[in-house]
Amino acid sequence: MSHAGDLLFLLCSIQPSMNQFGATKWIDESRQGTALQPEEEASATSSRKCYIESYGCQMNFNDSEIVAAILKEQGYGLTTDAAQADLVLINTCAIREKAEQTVRKRLQEFKSLKKNKADMLVGVLGCMAERLRHRLLEEEKLVDLVVGPDAYRSLPALIAEAESGQKAVNVLLSREETYADISPVRLNSNGVTAFVSIMRGCNNMCTFCVVPFTRGRERSRSPQSILRECEELFEQGYREVTLLGQNVDSYYWIDPQTQQATTFAQLLEMVAQINPWLRVRFSTSHPKDITDEVLYTMARYPNICKYIHLPVQSGSTRILQLMNRTYTREGYLKKVERIREILPDCGLSTDIIAGFCTETEADHQETLSLMDICEYDMAYMFMYSERPGTLAARRYKDDVPQEVKKRRLQEIVEKERTLALKNMQKEVGKVRTVLIEGPSKRSDQDFCGRTDQNKMVVFPKKHYRKGQYVNVHITGCTAATLLGEVVEETIPEMVT
Repeated sequence: MSHAGDLLFLLCSIQPSMNQFGATKWIDESRQGTALQPEEEASATSSRKCYIESYGCQMNFNDSEIVAAILKEQGYGLTTDAAQADLVLINTCAIREKAEQTVRKRLQEFKSLKKNKADMLVGVLGCMAERLRHRLLEEEKLVDLVVGPDAYRSLPALIAEAESGQKAVNVLLSREETYADISPVRLNSNGVTAFVSIMRGCNNMCTFCVVPFTRGRERSRSPQSILRECEELFEQGYREVTLLGQNVDSYYWIDPQTQQATTFAQLLEMVAQINPWLRVRFSTSHPKDITDEVLYTMARYPNICKYIHLPVQSGSTRILQLMNRTYTREGYLKKVERIREILPDCGLSTDIIAGFCTETEADHQETLSLMDICEYDMAYMFMYSERPGTLAARRYKDDVPQEVKKRRLQEIVEKERTLALKNMQKEVGKVRTVLIEGPSKRSDQDFCGRTDQNKMVVFPKKHYRKGQYVNVHITGCTAATLLGEVVEETIPEMVT
């Protein structure tokens, strides 16, 4: 995405997702470029320090926690001061142009740090690794090691190779790697909500997306490893898990001994059965894959949150075909209708791209009209920019003028602002169960937490504690946040 596109994207900050929901594989602007916080005890006893800075989606941040776990076994502690680090790593994103520009700038800054600390190693992880490895290693000489998203287990060997003066590279993609046996180091966490990766890669060749080329084909973790991780999180005091995947609905694991298959609906049920006080969310769903079985499972278990992120990208069937989304406008609307039938109180959010190749004004109007029909609670809205390596870059001309893209994105943002406020206003007067995640960002006298439908609620702190479930009477709202008063503590003993 261009710099101008990022400015318009930030207009979406009125949506609760931007700074408070932090919920899924989506890009959370407030977290971009943040460094993993050290564990005090582990950091104090570690002889070597590592600085890890992350960009992109929640999958990337989850990967950084996997990397931290691998390095912890090698005696590395984390630091938030790059100048003090023996090893500096940037976990990169290939989705947006701005992220790439930011990473290059940061690498130049780290190169300057190395002048005062010659033995410092600098590495690039993640989605940018394959495409930029030659330039970063050989031409610009900005890094010592380049590691792709399926090669994190090889980090110790690559570090040793780089320490010997060699340029260390492993960007091979895998058909098996899921890191199922590695428990991520939970850092920068509120201690209440956690993300659990259930699969890696993507088989959907959407023409605008580079993920299949940077993260490889789909492969699912065993349900046993996922359940073990979720159970451990609950025992540690976490009260909500979000099951993560580029496309969670296509989760499919076959037991190599019995050949018995586990679908996503079955996995969702297994996680919900761990404990009734463990909330379960998931993201992201693909419209072609979400099934009635998943919806009925959600309806059957009160602790499976009634919220679905269902990216549409465009309201025009013609544009959807060019994007290779494999569904039509009518097919998408039928999915939404089915969600409303089975889960009438379900929150719904989406992704929308403005100005895709050849998009006409009529196509744009179809997107706006679809938004009116679906009445989304929230949307992630982007202006299309061509990304190297995608099918769209090879097949189509990026022919919608920049000023037209900006105007269309602005209209989409304004439409969503109206819909979001309308949906928030509908909540006023209701009583919603809220899981307290921590202090409000605006006042230390208030707590905040989310409803089942993923709406953020702010209410007076009083004697309540993080990790409690409380019933909140909604008394007011903004377009981003619900305001309320606690009317009942549902389980006062459930605290972290």
